[in-house]
Amino acid sequence: MSSSEKEGWRKIPRGCSILRPGNSEVNETGTWRTYRPIHSQDKCIQCLQCWIVCPDDAIVVEDEKVVGVDLYHCKGCGICAVQCPAKPKAFEMKLETEFAE
Repeated sequence: MSSSEKEGWRKIPRGCSILRPGNSEVNETGTWRTYRPIHSQDKCIQCLQCWIVCPDDAIVVEDEKVVGVDLYHCKGCGICAVQCPAKPKAFEMKLETEFAE
């Protein structure tokens, strides 16, 4: 029996492991979404709270202003919409099925 056969399941990488830094940037995880955040520039007060709390770093900021959402990485958790202090809120969560082609 070869050494790789002896290792068996031990050779398979552990799930939920970060095997190398920055690997989430190369994996498009936005297809997991049920809800899509829609950002309104008109309602946004540019407090950047959404950017601070986004667990996927999906809030796009340019020149210290929120300009949109990286839908390739956004998983639709809605934390940005909940955290937004603007009245009315600058984010609206819509069902992803509304955008199906």
